[in-house]
Amino acid sequence: MTGYGKAIAETPQKKITIEIKSLNSKQLDINTRLPWLYKEKELEIRNMLSQKLERGKIDLSINFDSHDEEFIPVINKSTFKNYYYQLSEIAGEMGINFDEHVISTIMRLPETLKSDKPELSEEEWEIAKKYILEAISMIDLYRAEEGNALEKDLKNSLSRILKSLENIESFEEDRIKRVREKLYSILQENVKSENIDKNRFEQELIFYLEKFDINEEKVRLRNHCEYFLETLSSPASNGKILGFISQEIGREINTIGSKANDSSIQKLVVMMKDDLEKIKEQTLNIL
Repeated sequence: MTGYGKAIAETPQKKITIEIKSLNSKQLDINTRLPWLYKEKELEIRNMLSQKLERGKIDLSINFDSHDEEFIPVINKSTFKNYYYQLSEIAGEMGINFDEHVISTIMRLPETLKSDKPELSEEEWEIAKKYILEAISMIDLYRAEEGNALEKDLKNSLSRILKSLENIESFEEDRIKRVREKLYSILQENVKSENIDKNRFEQELIFYLEKFDINEEKVRLRNHCEYFLETLSSPASNGKILGFISQEIGREINTIGSKANDSSIQKLVVMMKDDLEKIKEQTLNIL
């Protein structure tokens, strides 16, 4: 599910900006962009994200602006002296003029300047962790709002499927009547009326109509819809379960369509399939 969270933490030394973005995804995919100071905490940060957000394509970035001069390089005195003594000795041996300009030369040599990278203090990490959790909470709020809208859309689509299922029943009696009349008309065209055994005809008609009976499919479809609504109301993460239930709903709708043998029922089946596709797309956005 989509979401966005941003939090800004202030310490005496720096301003820390934390941003988290979440996009829909079937799996958990975490990408982090961390300053080198926070690299040692990457595993802990990933654990926080996975425990709270569970699923989705998650992008987290942490940036900071320093308020002091903690990163100004310092002169490595021992290395500088070593270079100076070696150059002085070489200059004396070769009779080269050795003056104060040699200092600029030494400063360009390797390891003359060094930067001592400070370690992440436990105090700063506790502050950063607090605001990471705050940004995650903001994403949860976004997801909750989106979830409420999704729930409403899913219930509306499911309600239309159940309404179409009710409308199917109004066409069933006429459907059987039309099938009976059609078969009897075919018999009359090919066999003389006096040669038709009406009792045998009724028996065969019953066997024939059993192939078109959709009562079991209707019962199962209604049960699947009720189970879908029940699961949707559950507080647990159930996106995958809802996806499986929607597949079962699709099987019953397809079977009804294949058995219908009636244009009016087929139209209702098409409408049910359209609503079911909307449900399947929406369930992909549910944790």
